Amino acid sequence: MPALLRPALTALSVACLLSAASLASSGPALAQAKQQAAPPAQAAPAQTPTLKQAALTDKQVDGVLAAQKDMDAITAKLPENTAPDQKVIAQLDAVSKKYGFASYDDYNNVVDNISLVLGGFDPTTKKYVGNEAVLKSQIAQVQADKKMPAKDKKEALEELNEALKTPAPAVENKGNIDLVGKYYDKLVAALGDDQN
Repeated sequence: MPALLRPALTALSVACLLSAASLASSGPALAQAKQQAAPPAQAAPAQTPTLKQAALTDKQVDGVLAAQKDMDAITAKLPENTAPDQKVIAQLDAVSKKYGFASYDDYNNVVDNISLVLGGFDPTTKKYVGNEAVLKSQIAQVQADKKMPAKDKKEALEELNEALKTPAPAVENKGNIDLVGKYYDKLVAALGDDQN
């Protein structure tokens, strides 16, 4: 689903999710670094709304996982870098309601909260270590990569170090960490592949 369709998602939350998904899929270190540090190319609002943190439930996570196939079917048809029209928003709202959410905004808020937590998971150990530790691990991976061209390595390190300067908000609902950990593999598989 294009990042444009997640208006409440902070740039860093997207980056966190991308980081978790890209590391889990064992992509090259440069791609991980670019995905971690770069804000979403499709971000529409100039001022990103603040993430409304909420305690997640199994039912909400199950709903996100169940809805993903239908959401992807709708968003896959959208041209890159364009805002969805009202018809598409209505379709996304209908899918959200089908899977137990009050609205598409409600669905987005749950995805945003999941993304915030996912960004702090070490994809190797699948344990929550926090966003800063994940970024530091990525920096170490880039530094250790002997095959990466020097120019790309320098760029990746600059982007990762910049991301360290703008930390993700702390997870307010600590129960969300255990819940996301319980569904980690499914969430990365469902949400990770749709972020380009």
